[in-house]
Amino acid sequence: MILRRSFRAMGTDVELFLVAERGPLAEAVLEGAEQEFERLEALLSRFRPESELSALNRHGRIQASEDLLTVVDLALEAREQTSGRFDPTVHDALVAAGYDRTFAEVTPDGPSAAPAGRCGGAVTVDRSHGTIELEPGVHLDFGGIGKGYAVDRAATILSEAGPALVDAGGDIAAVGRPDALGWRVGVETSDGTIALALEDAALATSGRDRRRWRRNGEERHHVIDPATGRPAATDLLRVTVVGSTAVEAEVLAKALFLAGEREGSAEAEALGVPCILVTADGRTVLAGGIA
Repeated sequence: MILRRSFRAMGTDVELFLVAERGPLAEAVLEGAEQEFERLEALLSRFRPESELSALNRHGRIQASEDLLTVVDLALEAREQTSGRFDPTVHDALVAAGYDRTFAEVTPDGPSAAPAGRCGGAVTVDRSHGTIELEPGVHLDFGGIGKGYAVDRAATILSEAGPALVDAGGDIAAVGRPDALGWRVGVETSDGTIALALEDAALATSGRDRRRWRRNGEERHHVIDPATGRPAATDLLRVTVVGSTAVEAEVLAKALFLAGEREGSAEAEALGVPCILVTADGRTVLAGGIA
């Protein structure tokens, strides 16, 4: 049977699916996966003043936990691999764009509070001493990669009891398969729903059609282009990517979204990254092996 658990975490609805008989082990891993989301949110949220990330942003240097060290390492590797299109130093740019509190509290319209924020600052991780240090004036936001990390961790916990899938607002990690076809996931496009079958794979979407608001009459969204420090201007509405982990899928989805239709689809083909691109003018483009 497929056991299911739902809850709220990291500003979104989370669903856990586990193929197992109901019993002590199944209940323990379902509970453990939910607690892992809560634990990581308490560490990584920029909206919680008591979080470890908030302490780093306040003080500029801290003795960090293994989880924070790992997520910062992953984010810096992603910045290098994407030539800066993915960048954890977008915190101030998000605040300047109006995303200065949880999205549920962001006012839908109003005046701009600040000019475009700075991105690309230095971040130093010293594994030998367990410290993270930020260049003065630099602050971090993990956004999608933090959620992807939690999804991957939760999926690993669930897999101790059987095949599993974790869905956190569209960030998905699947381990094993419930049947011969794998975990079926629907991806909404302008032409309808495309069904994908996942096994030991992950999926993430980056786009500008969900978290939107207005400042000075101009539409803003939460995907920042680090090159400008402003919400990204692109000919794509959203990009969905299949990766080996939710962290990888999150990074690739944002990088391809910022690249735009032509460069993004070409890059996906070159890398062999399965992806679905929905353009601003309503077309659906398949790349990276999806047909």
